[in-house]
Amino acid sequence: IFFFFFLGALRKWVLPGMSNILLLAREPVAIYILALAFKKSWFNGNMYILIMTLISFLAFFTALVFGHANMQVAIYGLRITLLHFPLIFVIGKAFDTSDVLQLGKMLLWIALPMMLLNAMQFYTPQSSWFNRGIGGDIEGTGFEGANGFFRPPGTFSFTNGNVFFWSVVGVYILYFWLNRKLINKKVLYIASFALFGAVSFAISRTLVFQLVLSVAFAFIALARKPRYLKSAVIAFVAFVLVFVVLSQIGIFSTGIEAFTTRFDAATETEGGGSVSKGIVDRMILGGMVSALTEGVDLPFFGHGLGMGTNAGAKILTGETTFLISEGEWGRLIGECGLLLGLGMILIRTILTLNLVRNAYLAVQRSNILPWLLMSVAAVNILQGQWAQPTSLGFTVLLGGLVMAAMKQNRKMPIKNRAIASTTPHN
Repeated sequence: IFFFFFLGALRKWVLPGMSNILLLAREPVAIYILALAFKKSWFNGNMYILIMTLISFLAFFTALVFGHANMQVAIYGLRITLLHFPLIFVIGKAFDTSDVLQLGKMLLWIALPMMLLNAMQFYTPQSSWFNRGIGGDIEGTGFEGANGFFRPPGTFSFTNGNVFFWSVVGVYILYFWLNRKLINKKVLYIASFALFGAVSFAISRTLVFQLVLSVAFAFIALARKPRYLKSAVIAFVAFVLVFVVLSQIGIFSTGIEAFTTRFDAATETEGGGSVSKGIVDRMILGGMVSALTEGVDLPFFGHGLGMGTNAGAKILTGETTFLISEGEWGRLIGECGLLLGLGMILIRTILTLNLVRNAYLAVQRSNILPWLLMSVAAVNILQGQWAQPTSLGFTVLLGGLVMAAMKQNRKMPIKNRAIASTTPHN
């Protein structure tokens, strides 16, 4: 997992000359893990994997016969569902609640160094070492934000990795504020400070929306389990105080000002006034309706598996671009055609709904961890951009953590065990 978190750092700073090779460094690890899982018969009876694998191979062959006919591109597209999708269930099998909590504690330890890195990337020019791009690119890897500042990528290859990282950290901070006996309080306080600092530097509406969504999930859990109400009030007061203090400190207020400028400019560009038109439509709807309507005019088997990825476009055209669609549903239908594309979408939809249902049932059994994790996982399992390696990696990790967090934990004292044990059949 931590290899995944710091893979971008290897490609940017440590081994820039091997950045292209490292892009596929996770695949051998995935193959090895899947081989062990297959040996343990962990996939027996898993209809998600069985159906997704069948559709993926059909899409692979139709890409070669009716689509772009490029074997390398088709294999690159196939690896997404053949190698990475099953890892969701492997993590769910191999981990339990104590493992999920241990990961959260380690992320909170990392939070402050990551925030400091974000600050350096925010305040230094794109030509600086901190902003060095993939392969040592001196043009930098930040993404334009506002007021002359760029969105920091952290240790990741692109800024979306930084947004994912802080979204997950935000979930764990919420959880530990509601269960303060499970964490060193100093670590929790420092991580909370780091989160607010990182938000000020991120210049990301998506990150703010994701944190708000996680808070909304927490309130739903509180409605079902009022015993967390006292902890929630304490957390709310602490968050307000931290925000007020940070907003008065110049190093953070500059970032907040840049975010406000970015928010206003984006809202005006998207028609003005409606946050839902901008963020919600892009994050949740994600071009779903247009993908379905436009899919009718595509070739029956689409343009070919892998063509909608940036790497596939680079192989086919020599340029990194979106040949099919930037939205995930549009990519799936554009690559595989309406029939096979909808098949993949249906699997992801059923899995998402099943996880949401079971996570909510876990709340009723006093286990709110999987429910809070679903606040980040749900959108990304349903229509996250799996063609992008970082997005794919975080989706796989989150899906697996949700499943693992539902399992009864035998490594902790009985009074702290997660009672929920309902998971999708895997």
